[in-house]
Amino acid sequence: MTKKNNKIEIPLDIQKLSFEEGLSELEKIISQLEDGKVTLEESIEIYTRGSQLRVHCESKLNSAKEKIEKIIPLEDGSFDSESIEID
Repeated sequence: MTKKNNKIEIPLDIQKLSFEEGLSELEKIISQLEDGKVTLEESIEIYTRGSQLRVHCESKLNSAKEKIEKIIPLEDGSFDSESIEID
């Protein structure tokens, strides 16, 4: 099953990738396109996959940003945490 994200369908195989795996595959695609040694049809196909990987990686980053918390020392010597805003 594919997931729609920003109007781009994300295939299940991409959804299963970690951020690092997705970024690595995206870097390979960029390299292939920059080399210019692929046919037009292949370029379109891998560009589409690259777009899907970009959206997937952005989604992973946004999810990570939502989980970042600031550690705060309390007066009694213990610590607490609070969510922080990241732009």
